[in-house]
Amino acid sequence: MSAARMQVLSSRNVRLLSRGRNEVFAGRSGAQRPGGDPRTRSLTCPPLSSSSSPGRALSSLSATRRGLPKEKMSENGIMSRAKVLTIDTMNPTVKKVEYAVRGPIVQRAVELERELSEGMKKPFAEVIKANIGDAHAMGQQPITFFRQVLALCSYPELLSDSTFPEDAKSRACRILQSCGGNSMGSYSASQGIDSVRQDVARYIERRDGGVACDPDNIYLTTGASDGIVTMLKLLVCGEGTTRTGVMIPIPQYPLYSAALAELGAVQIDYFLNEEKCWSLDITELQRAVNEARQYCNPRALCIINPGNPTGQVQSRQCIEDVIRFAAKERLFLMADEVYQDNVYAEGCQFHSFKKVLFEMGPEYAETVELASFHSTSKCYMGECGFRGGYMEIINMDNEVKDQLTKLLSVRLCPPVPGQALMDLVVNPPQPGEPSYGSFIKEKGQQPDMFYCMKMLEETGICLVPGSGFGQKDGTYHFRMTILPPTDKLKILLNKVKEFHQRFTQQYS
Repeated sequence: MSAARMQVLSSRNVRLLSRGRNEVFAGRSGAQRPGGDPRTRSLTCPPLSSSSSPGRALSSLSATRRGLPKEKMSENGIMSRAKVLTIDTMNPTVKKVEYAVRGPIVQRAVELERELSEGMKKPFAEVIKANIGDAHAMGQQPITFFRQVLALCSYPELLSDSTFPEDAKSRACRILQSCGGNSMGSYSASQGIDSVRQDVARYIERRDGGVACDPDNIYLTTGASDGIVTMLKLLVCGEGTTRTGVMIPIPQYPLYSAALAELGAVQIDYFLNEEKCWSLDITELQRAVNEARQYCNPRALCIINPGNPTGQVQSRQCIEDVIRFAAKERLFLMADEVYQDNVYAEGCQFHSFKKVLFEMGPEYAETVELASFHSTSKCYMGECGFRGGYMEIINMDNEVKDQLTKLLSVRLCPPVPGQALMDLVVNPPQPGEPSYGSFIKEKGQQPDMFYCMKMLEETGICLVPGSGFGQKDGTYHFRMTILPPTDKLKILLNKVKEFHQRFTQQYS
């Protein structure tokens, strides 16, 4: 390009261009700037109206076409730039998220509370929130031992305070020794504190009657919800008809539908049978998965047992059927078992999916992929705010397991106080320890009452708990009146002995 033709791009002309076209070049008549080079006209802009400027011409393009937010005039006459993030430009999957337990009704409840506090008259004196399982908010008192240990961990100077029982102090010391710098204020490993994961593994072994549990398969989480969403993140992929589909029960806990909407997965509904106490029917699972395969790729089956919000407890036979179904249809099983301690109905018993899976033999125990979840938020604990939980994974591909660890490392670690609380839930005070009596009293049913009730349910033998007669604190007995013939007496005593062995193995 010649020097003359380059002149139009000089810094002087660029500056002049901003003042308006007529100051740089002549108008449409073709007259040129005095002293200018006539050849520069070949690089001029298209003709503009005399009242226009290049800036105004550009601004006449729509903000949407230029990818820029529109400007707005504020009340004081100053132009203000529009928001970068608006309801129209935000992530569309988030707008699809609904969470019924904290929706508009709950928001209105908060407003009503405020109005009552301001003296506004209502046909009621207080707002009672029964929308979510928040036991302590409804007046349930925390377990003293749990709070004592957490207090000691948070403020170790209290370890010298004689008002705290020695077993609470020893438990706090053990937890603190597992924390970096002996402080709960330090990060833990992304998978959770090693000693806590070991205690969780031992708890699962006791719960499941001796089925082995590897601490390396335990991941401590920010409540059960965190683990559930993390697993869904690993499972969701594909587009169109290959998008991941996840089977969830209806009625369901809205965490599932909300998480699936946020992740852009396909929700596959299977309906529980209300006429049969909200039971789960395999034929309904088959219907749901067959229909879903026409528009997505079903990859996971979520089970809530005991049910939420329905409260049903799956029978062992039902769990076996579900496991066989998952194996046949190549589905990843997700077992939400956070209400496992809340089983009260006569004839109902909690069976963990992990226990049943392993008792079904290698054909299933070594192939079916399972993630199960538990939490400190429900049952007798009700410690929702500490956000403690765990998940156990079974038969996960080792490379995927590495990716899971990587994903968890992004959020560094779950809250350490929640991890400590999870440790106390799976390893509570034991018989003979100073806090055992008060712990059992606060938790609920007396041990001898529990023992006799379990014996009645499992053997048909009716005994009387010793607490009905009086006994030394920290000791528990039962009363048995024996009048049958000698041959029946031997059978009776053998049944009692066999039950005691089973009970001791499961609950010691």
